[in-house]
Amino acid sequence: MVRLVRGAVVAFLAVFVALAGALPSSAEGPSPSPSVSETAEPVYGCIDKVDGYGAPRACQLNVLVKAPVCDNDVPKLNYALEVIGSPSTTTTITFVNPSGPDVIYADQPLSGTVNWPGAVAGPDGRGIDWPGWTQLSDGSWVEGDEFDWVRPSVQVLFQVNPEATVTVAYPPSTPTCNTDPEDSEVLVDNPTAAVLSATGSEVQPLLLAGGALVLVGALAVALVSIARRRRPTA
Repeated sequence: MVRLVRGAVVAFLAVFVALAGALPSSAEGPSPSPSVSETAEPVYGCIDKVDGYGAPRACQLNVLVKAPVCDNDVPKLNYALEVIGSPSTTTTITFVNPSGPDVIYADQPLSGTVNWPGAVAGPDGRGIDWPGWTQLSDGSWVEGDEFDWVRPSVQVLFQVNPEATVTVAYPPSTPTCNTDPEDSEVLVDNPTAAVLSATGSEVQPLLLAGGALVLVGALAVALVSIARRRRPTA
């Protein structure tokens, strides 16, 4: 009887050890979870840069519209983009300053309108300040401010990944819309420029008067010279 009990205990221990060896070791711990960078889907970039055969896919940004416009006396940039091979539905628009901080419009739609850097609209939406101009305390305007670099043209970078850079001219004024100060008595930093910018009605009379004086002087000299030649010698 004792031998049977001992045999049963030994058999039970053997089965227990065998089952324990088949279980995974607790020292190894659970399998690590994938990191965010390994599982996150790209939200900014090109989709499948190569096809199933390894050939590169199209991944590009086309600027369909880059029109400088004047709207309610506010200079603006009207744009439209075509994105190929990217899931992005927004763009970052950068007006590139060659010698200072850029002006950036982030998270813009793929088509729309943005104000020109330095343009300021009043409460009614009408323009009250323009790039390249500074208003003095007496209400007059003088050329020059921190946005001189956006005129007469500026580089604009559209980033959707891919990206594209274009050069856009500052929008001109129209009979119904001003992209410069409306004040007719505009001051300028350069006095020479002020003279050269005078109207034709002011400059032409001065030129005619000066030319007449030169002609009269030349005629007088010629008459005196002829009279001396004809004078008989003693």
